[in-house]
Amino acid sequence: MSDEALMYTTPRTVLMTGCSTGIGAVGARLMRGRNWRVFPTARNQADVDRLKAQGFEAFLLDYERPETIKIALASVLHQTDGKLDALFNNGAYAIPGALEDMPVEGLQALFQANFFGWHDLTRQVIPIMRAQGAGRIVQCSSILGFIAMKYRGAYTASKFALEAYSDTLRQELRGTGIHVSLIEPGPIATEFTANSLKNFDRWIGSEGLMASSHRKTYEKRRKRMEKGEPGPFKLPPEAVVKRLIHALEAEKPKPRYYVTIPTTVLGVAKRFLSTRILDHVLVRAADSEE
Repeated sequence: MSDEALMYTTPRTVLMTGCSTGIGAVGARLMRGRNWRVFPTARNQADVDRLKAQGFEAFLLDYERPETIKIALASVLHQTDGKLDALFNNGAYAIPGALEDMPVEGLQALFQANFFGWHDLTRQVIPIMRAQGAGRIVQCSSILGFIAMKYRGAYTASKFALEAYSDTLRQELRGTGIHVSLIEPGPIATEFTANSLKNFDRWIGSEGLMASSHRKTYEKRRKRMEKGEPGPFKLPPEAVVKRLIHALEAEKPKPRYYVTIPTTVLGVAKRFLSTRILDHVLVRAADSEE
């Protein structure tokens, strides 16, 4: 436990979303062990019940259902006498596929889950933190929040939006005592890929696949995704939580936290390579996955 964490005899409070599995689940468990009162949420009641069985004060929160956002936050504030020290926005999904094959309805649903729902919760939390004169807002973004790659366009667009949103919010909240940080993971060992396949089947499906100009690529990529998209740089969720701990506990949290080697390498490449050269590198990287 850090020296700063030891300074707090009363547990600080954090509302965390997307805690059914992966980064959220591990984050909730580890933060609870660092003198934080953790309020994890999940979008399915079965996952909420499981979190409660683990001793958490857990609530239902689905970014695609605005009423659950309002109820969950009100429930947390009821338990904390109206105060909240930190918010960790987490939990997003992808719809893999070429943008020309992406139904508008699918893109709208994804943006509600990955962006608009985050905004809804965040803007409800800000007045609470303003009244306190302090707070931490941590956004789980992605390497795809600043790097675009083929067949990831829907997810990338939502994360690019989140990055711009968070940068703007950080500027607007300067001097309020509220800090805004972005965590930008690369490949992490979670159920993200398995969920992505389900969303491909939902929004593009077999009929869309057969009619697509990208059909052969989809067939190859599906085989890779069914194996969990193996790679030498994939890290466990704990790697992300390590940055989350710093963002929540450090006296001066960073605006951005890179996680994994690909994030660091491509962060540097984006600064120094021309758009044409970077496009070439990224296209080759994407094609090597087929």
